[in-house]
Amino acid sequence: MNITATKTDTANVLVSATIDNADVEKNSEKIAKKLSKTAKVDGFRKGKVPVAVIKQMHGEQLKQEAEQEAIQEVVEAAKKEADIKTEDIIGDPSFKKFERTENGIDVEITISLRPTIEAEGYDKLAPEYEEPAVEASELDERLNKLLEANSPYKKLKEERALESGDQSTIDFLGKIDGEAFDGGKGEGFELVIGSGQFIPGFEDQMIGMNKGETKDVTVTFPEEYQAKDLAGKEAVFTVTLHEIKARGDVELDEEMVKRLIPGDEEATAETVKEKVSEQIKNEKLQKLYQEELKPKLMEALIAEYSFDLPQNIVEQEIDAQINQKAQQMSEEELAEYKGNDEKIDELRNSVREDASNSVKATFLVDALARQEGVEVSDNEVSQTIYYEAMMSGQDPQAVIEYYQQNNLLPAIKMGMIEDKLFAKIIGLDK
Repeated sequence: MNITATKTDTANVLVSATIDNADVEKNSEKIAKKLSKTAKVDGFRKGKVPVAVIKQMHGEQLKQEAEQEAIQEVVEAAKKEADIKTEDIIGDPSFKKFERTENGIDVEITISLRPTIEAEGYDKLAPEYEEPAVEASELDERLNKLLEANSPYKKLKEERALESGDQSTIDFLGKIDGEAFDGGKGEGFELVIGSGQFIPGFEDQMIGMNKGETKDVTVTFPEEYQAKDLAGKEAVFTVTLHEIKARGDVELDEEMVKRLIPGDEEATAETVKEKVSEQIKNEKLQKLYQEELKPKLMEALIAEYSFDLPQNIVEQEIDAQINQKAQQMSEEELAEYKGNDEKIDELRNSVREDASNSVKATFLVDALARQEGVEVSDNEVSQTIYYEAMMSGQDPQAVIEYYQQNNLLPAIKMGMIEDKLFAKIIGLDK
């Protein structure tokens, strides 16, 4: 077995090797002997199966395993020759060449290493920004919405028709093709008109109803409705309106302050205004960060620091970007690439720069986070996902399980580390 390991740069090692047929046969013999001691074959006692019989039964499989073992031996020998530490290797080795010859197999393998990054002075790359101001009109608008959302519903002083924003108390019975269905009945149900709690069209058709009125509401269940037996079907709901309530006029008095800031006996109306103003300011800062500061800092970091990238990781990122593009292509567009290596190479090269910058950014963030001592615990990731799921009305546990099953948690964690790091560099964490 002839092996040559050459460092093409600080992050990649090219391994060239010739695996002799004798090396493969030696490995095959060793694997067959091991298997003969445990294999169960009719006509032979356990552990007494001849090696020749094992080879006859599993010839092709033995050959594949023997070749894989020989390739692993090549990698191990290359690590010694190039003085590579196992912990420095990133990703799996990738093949540039695998060619069977009369005498054996010629291979070229790329072993990629974690990049060496020396970054100093990156704090000077932080983009400057002006702290957002909160206008009085913005504060008033937010306060009014907050008060309105927290004001209790009260019975109408004067009877009128149902309007958007009112809370209705209804009985309803739904039927499909004249037959009632499970989950289609309710009595004394309180529904806020315009809340979107019921399927599209239901609440809109109730507007204008009067107390005591009964009306048929015709709607169609969405195609993606959770109950598959109802999805896409038209239903008629007989609705009886028993009560109409509207939000009463409300002020930021002592009672409302306690409702908005429970547990703080010292809180005043001014405290509420300060907290709302801070919330608006933070929202503006977050928008500024996502749309301007974060992209500018990332662009500056990528431009400022140069280091060799592990090519197998770059190729993986290219694969990911190509797959995303393919998902958006029509069948006709996909057909143009089928079997057309030149066109595929052209597509891969078109995303290579973006892919390289993406990989570069990932390693930069990782290195700078270590340097700055920025960490995000698994518990922080779970709490963030839980909170965002709650805010969007989703089942938090179901969302977390989805992320776990699809191996998305590492990417979310890396994103959180990036935001925490950038906030520190820019000065948003102060």
